[in-house]
Amino acid sequence: MANDAASPPRAQVLIVEDEPDHAEVMADALRKPGHVSTVVGSVDAAVDELSHGSFDIVVTDLRMPASAGQHGTAPDGSDAGMKVLEAARRLQPDAETIMVTAHGDVPAARAAFKLGAFDFIEKPLDLELFRALVNRAAESAVLRAGAPDLADLVQHDGFEGIIAGSEPMRRILSTVRTVAASSIPTLITGESGVGKELIARALHRLSPRADRRFVTFNCAGQSESLLEDQLFGHVRGAFTGADRDRAGVFEHADGGTVFLDEIGDMPLAAQARLLRVLENKEVVRLGANEPRAVDVRFVAATNQDLPALVKDGRFREDLYFRINGAHIHVPPLRERREDIPRIVRHAIASAAAELRPDAPPPDITDAALMRLTSYHWPGNVRQLINTVRTMTVMALGEGADVIDARHVPPEIAAGHEPADADAGGSLAGASLESLEKRAIRETLRLTGGNREQTAKLLGIGERTLYRKLKEYGLR
Repeated sequence: MANDAASPPRAQVLIVEDEPDHAEVMADALRKPGHVSTVVGSVDAAVDELSHGSFDIVVTDLRMPASAGQHGTAPDGSDAGMKVLEAARRLQPDAETIMVTAHGDVPAARAAFKLGAFDFIEKPLDLELFRALVNRAAESAVLRAGAPDLADLVQHDGFEGIIAGSEPMRRILSTVRTVAASSIPTLITGESGVGKELIARALHRLSPRADRRFVTFNCAGQSESLLEDQLFGHVRGAFTGADRDRAGVFEHADGGTVFLDEIGDMPLAAQARLLRVLENKEVVRLGANEPRAVDVRFVAATNQDLPALVKDGRFREDLYFRINGAHIHVPPLRERREDIPRIVRHAIASAAAELRPDAPPPDITDAALMRLTSYHWPGNVRQLINTVRTMTVMALGEGADVIDARHVPPEIAAGHEPADADAGGSLAGASLESLEKRAIRETLRLTGGNREQTAKLLGIGERTLYRKLKEYGLR
């Protein structure tokens, strides 16, 4: 991709459009800023280009034939453009994708963003808007190409406190890396303690706004008047005690990112004001008449079921759709136990560095790690980290260089459960072969596929484990 100071980066663009005239209009619109377009008319042709070519941007129609020679939408009515987005994400993960459709409803837009789309535009195209959108996508592609790989940062050194390696978290972090380059409002959901604020911080740190403020505000437990004052600010004399003007959260974060945690607890009146801010990009301080322009990236989080709150009339439906441009759901720790060993070792190193910075951190025995990995962690990552920090303090306080099972808190040790708790059922009558296969499979899952550690925990040699893996067809 070429670039110069006076114009947007010149990009290689793949246009997937089954209407030749419309495709040519799009390609022609992109020639002026210097973009080079390749045009194909079907999903199969797009996959072939993505497999053999190199593209910075993929522009695809929502509905088109699967193969060359067909016309119109596939017989099953599927949205073929989604298949192009899936292929682009798989074959050209650094390319930005733009969906074009004459069927621009909210479900289609949300589905496109879930597959990593940079943006969504409707037919008939406003060519100036289309060109500007592609230019922004080109700039984003440059940014992404130069950004560190978030997945690698997370696996090895951590990123903003996120330590992960499980497949669910890999998918989340891939979405974070994709969404961060845009300014689309993002909703992060998940139970308390799963790390929603860490995800929000990662979005900010990987965004073009990284050098500006990241401002957090928790909506829970706030009175309506105090919440509105904190968010939108006030002018002198707006209420008793208001002896000076004060900017709210949105003005304070101007140019940066606003993160509203527990947005499901926001009162309805404040929701209405928030909606106006997001739609108009203006705030009106309490007691003032004139609006003030603000430019912020908006990220919200909640542990509540917002669609259920909408149904009950406790959360505005229009606000829900406005904040839910991209949706990132962080699963509870019990659904991604593979991450526990990484988080444990990171927490040990962090706690030990505070207590004895000049000495190496203590190790942890397999028995202690197994108990921590088997526990269901209702408080999620926050509870796990606090527990491991306490264990580290206790071990170092004894002068021990190894954290073992005796350092596991009694309530954790007594409450640990089988890692395959979801499987349930009695083991009576099960064949020894099936029990052995299950034990190997679940121990592999707990160790993140580490064969050496799996063999040690099972009390068998690595060669024996390798033979059993082949015998049972396990990966």
